Amino acid sequence: MKIIVALAFLLAATASAVADEKPVPLKDAPGRDMVEAACSACHSLDYIRTNSPFLAQQGWTAEVNKMANAFGAPIPADSVPTIVDYLTKNYGAGG
Repeated sequence: MKIIVALAFLLAATASAVADEKPVPLKDAPGRDMVEAACSACHSLDYIRTNSPFLAQQGWTAEVNKMANAFGAPIPADSVPTIVDYLTKNYGAGG
């Protein structure tokens, strides 16, 4: 019984923390709409900012291709250059 009460408490505390979380908007630049549509289909857009200190153009290209090819993200091949360009210019390493 103690375990059930502890789990219920933990679940309630976690739900409260998640409910207070505010999404971080992406930088307004050409390609943002395409990035938001493609990336948010599978995960939070906060991952972009999390990875941004580490990825330059080559890294973003590999990441976008991995999402499309390995994970099946809905990214049309002709959108990849625009998405990579946006990510590199706005969230590239050192940017």
